[in-house]
Amino acid sequence: MKPLPSQELLAVVDENDNVIGTCARHIVHASGMMHRAVHILVFDDSGRLFLQKRSMLKDLNPGLWDTSAAGHVDADEDYDGSAVRELREELGVEHEGPLARVFKIPPTAENGMEFVQVYLVTHNGPFELAADEIDEGGWFGPDEIDARVKADDTNLTPTFKMLWRQRGAESGL
Repeated sequence: MKPLPSQELLAVVDENDNVIGTCARHIVHASGMMHRAVHILVFDDSGRLFLQKRSMLKDLNPGLWDTSAAGHVDADEDYDGSAVRELREELGVEHEGPLARVFKIPPTAENGMEFVQVYLVTHNGPFELAADEIDEGGWFGPDEIDARVKADDTNLTPTFKMLWRQRGAESGL
């Protein structure tokens, strides 16, 4: 069972993404400490991206559309292990083997001071959405997402928009 946000312990990192300690999630966020997160972009065979609509119960960005799966890297995890865990917890996807790393974003105020490792997975569903995390999900074509990000759609999380822009600049995914 996933710990409550107030009980989550995160790795605190330095400017080079080296672990320098651990701290409770709520303190990390309140203090602006650098920490780690993963975001997984799940595309289907036709090139559509699955997005999740964050639960209205979430403390950050409730009700906004976000990356397919995402979460903090816990204090006792690495990026890859966290990505596999988030896929399982949020979407019910059991992924065998390593995930494809596509790029990494440094911490900024816009992304909550997180080093964000982004992964790419191909999966056609179906998904078992975590009810406490996700209100709904849907498939979206890249052109539609491009238009929404370009228009700075306020129904998309700021971090997702940042990742989508970076994704285009990095590799044309």
